[in-house]
Amino acid sequence: MLNTLWLSFFWLAALAALWRWLVQGDAAVFAALVDSLFSMAKVSVELMVLLFGTLTLWLGFLAIAERAGLIDLLAKLLAPLFKRLMPEVPPGHPALGLITLNFAANGLGLDNAATPIGLRAMKELQTLNPKPDTASNAQILFLVLNSSSLTLLPVSIFMYRLQQGAEDPALVFLPILLATSASTLAGLLAVSLVQRLKLWDPVVMAYLGGGALLLGSFMAFLAGLSVTALNELSSLLGNATLFGLILLFVTVGALRKVPVYETFVEGAKQGFNVARDLLPYLIAMLCAIGVLRASGVLDGLLSGIRYLVDLAGLDNRFVDALPTALMKPFSGSGARAMLIETMQAHGVDSFPALLAATVQGSTETTFYVLAVYFGAVGIQRARHAVGCALVADLAGVLAAIAVCYAFFS
Repeated sequence: MLNTLWLSFFWLAALAALWRWLVQGDAAVFAALVDSLFSMAKVSVELMVLLFGTLTLWLGFLAIAERAGLIDLLAKLLAPLFKRLMPEVPPGHPALGLITLNFAANGLGLDNAATPIGLRAMKELQTLNPKPDTASNAQILFLVLNSSSLTLLPVSIFMYRLQQGAEDPALVFLPILLATSASTLAGLLAVSLVQRLKLWDPVVMAYLGGGALLLGSFMAFLAGLSVTALNELSSLLGNATLFGLILLFVTVGALRKVPVYETFVEGAKQGFNVARDLLPYLIAMLCAIGVLRASGVLDGLLSGIRYLVDLAGLDNRFVDALPTALMKPFSGSGARAMLIETMQAHGVDSFPALLAATVQGSTETTFYVLAVYFGAVGIQRARHAVGCALVADLAGVLAAIAVCYAFFS
């Protein structure tokens, strides 16, 4: 899929460039295409410089959290919920512990740990699957919740904003938190409707009701604030939460006799490899999107959507952030590249860039998650997994648009 998508970007750019040259007489279009290739390659390397430092820093602190047992503690807190949402999984089965550990890692931004744990969880669920080539209910719920990507601390989004010159990288903390909550809730409700899960179970209601009450109360509080106050609160909570977690990690680690400095260094070593491995993907996608923009294809597509939005009498400022939203289900690297390109084209603190950042943090790469998790256990029939995951994606995007109009209009 990615091969076709990537190749189509270059062919579309080539056809558009030929049109501009032969029909519109714009002979400079090919120079613009070549310039965009080198320009985006340079941007990719500049981004890697910051990635080296940021990933090294964050993975070091997260290694302390793991050694201190904080991830295991969070997993134990979530275990009763997943035990009831997956009734076909026997009590005490290894899959339940791995599932809760996976979500705990995802919530704290431990992507490197979350993926291998998630694959182990999927393989354990496969041992209970009576039809090995068909996804079970538990596997579908697990995948949809993974694709909705409930992220409590979107450090990578902060890092991209910092690299592009944002004065306050954590400004999008609250919008992302609200949008990703909506995405996860929509995914859970979609699966529950299809699988007829008993959401009125007292334990489930306690978790979901408590979360909904907290979120609802918080949103009611936010509704009474001005746009300026919302921005200030988001900035304060984002930065305070990030530093507070770091302080919690090192303090609990020290109390539990974890050698915090040595553990930090050991975890930080992973940051270099992660950032290095990401560079080829960033260059590939950024360059393809760069020629798409330079040829006029991207602007033409957005102009068409903007025209339809105007006909409907709606505000069209969200249209420039749609490339990130449209790319997100198919390619994480592509959506990341779209986000960076939007920041560069419109300004890092422009409305489209803030919305694109919120969309980027609200959902996961649905088709990639499906391919990796189901492919790892040989599942060929996904049943309702794709439909429910796309419902979560749509809810995340719509919530991101609504929240950003509230925060940044």
